[in-house]
Amino acid sequence: MRILVADCEQEISSFNPVPSDIGYFSIKRGEEIFRDRGLNTQMGGALSVFDADTSIEVVPTVSARGPSAGILEKKSWKKISSEILSSIEKSAKGIDGIYFAMHGAMGAEGELDPEGYLLQEVRRIVGEKMPLVISLDLHGIMTERMLRHIDGVTIYHTYPHVDFADTGARGARMLLRIIREKLNPVIARVVIPALVRGDELVTKSGCYGDILREARRLENEGKAMFAGVMIGNPFTDVPELCSQAIVVAEKDGAFAEKAAIDFAGRFWPNRHRMQGKLIPLDAAIAQARHMQGPVIFTDAADATSSGATGDSNVIMAALMKAKYPGRVLVPIVDPPAAAAAKKAGIGARITVNLGGALDKRFTPLKVAGTVDMLSGGHMRLETARAPFEGGDTAVLISGNYTILIFSKPAYFFDRAPFLSHGRNPRDYDLIVVKSPHCEYHMFEEWAEKNFNIDAPGATSADIKALGHTICARPMYPLDPDIGFKPKAVRFHTKRR
Repeated sequence: MRILVADCEQEISSFNPVPSDIGYFSIKRGEEIFRDRGLNTQMGGALSVFDADTSIEVVPTVSARGPSAGILEKKSWKKISSEILSSIEKSAKGIDGIYFAMHGAMGAEGELDPEGYLLQEVRRIVGEKMPLVISLDLHGIMTERMLRHIDGVTIYHTYPHVDFADTGARGARMLLRIIREKLNPVIARVVIPALVRGDELVTKSGCYGDILREARRLENEGKAMFAGVMIGNPFTDVPELCSQAIVVAEKDGAFAEKAAIDFAGRFWPNRHRMQGKLIPLDAAIAQARHMQGPVIFTDAADATSSGATGDSNVIMAALMKAKYPGRVLVPIVDPPAAAAAKKAGIGARITVNLGGALDKRFTPLKVAGTVDMLSGGHMRLETARAPFEGGDTAVLISGNYTILIFSKPAYFFDRAPFLSHGRNPRDYDLIVVKSPHCEYHMFEEWAEKNFNIDAPGATSADIKALGHTICARPMYPLDPDIGFKPKAVRFHTKRR
């Protein structure tokens, strides 16, 4: 059996003013894809399933993975998509199935449904009868075009995400079942007109997790090949942005529809709870002064893992203005400042403008300090164990502030950016975390309080303030007083 594998992943914020390009992407070609073996990635999980069966030959094509960022510029999208499709076309002869790892919240100039386009073109290449299964982030946006061209799908069941490899493995097993048992799965979808954010989405503790545990029960009992609720990415302003219930059944379309309607019915009444609860910055600083700490200031509005630039200085500027006395650890993305520190060298005393280098809504802040460390920004994620880059990086010490300055929008959803540069967050009184949620043990387990700060940015949890212009309306909370009656739409491949 020959299984073709491909990978194309990026999540974008439409409200990030800086377009991304091909330089953001890590591209693996051919057997380079096998470097994902043993990693906690979708592809790594899928390969673990295929490798366990000696009768399977994996046919690698292209893996293109980019960090969350602004919309992908047109020329780069054309080059990436053309290379992926060309590789698939050259490798498709004699294959028995396709596994395609995706994110679901991509967006490119001139193509607001990149995943749908890729799947449509793959179908053109391999024909209607070829089994094709994808895996997605639960923050993805499943479009009708995507659904028309797949046989099955698996989606993350955890947030913060830890089941990257498990999701890929479930997708691989689904594909093998479809091939070996000649299945024609039925996919039922219910579109839920709601955009959500906030603590209730944490799957270990929030009401969203209760819904996903019921979905996993259906899978574990064999009643569904896949079940879940996707919550989309409220920062990716595209026509089909929404939340949605998805159920994949072997052949029982009536069951799939009923289950999807049930999940949507469970989700909708909780839409009010699934909104961000923010605290004004000045109030958080006033309270933090009187706390033993450590305390966390979550800057979810500038979360690089959600598509922001990472160059907001709003929290740091307010702390400095208020003369907060504790030891502060803060990351920021600022290419000119990182370059200035590198030029000056370790031990040099420099004055730089920090913040607003990318997103002009932020006013640069003049900061003087000593260059304590320089690096190439090579890091490895704690959970996924995958390498990622922060570009030329500097650690600047300015009084009671330790500032990590990156030249690329590194992910801040775990401690890797801090630990890779010898800074243990536990050693500080206040830590700025540019991610909406991290795994519990990373920060909240030992912090006295996590303040979710109300600050401006391309990924603010204040969804109504973002400025959506493209997504379908009405949509909660953009339109607070809307009704909803769940209605399922069935997608039945009938390919074999």
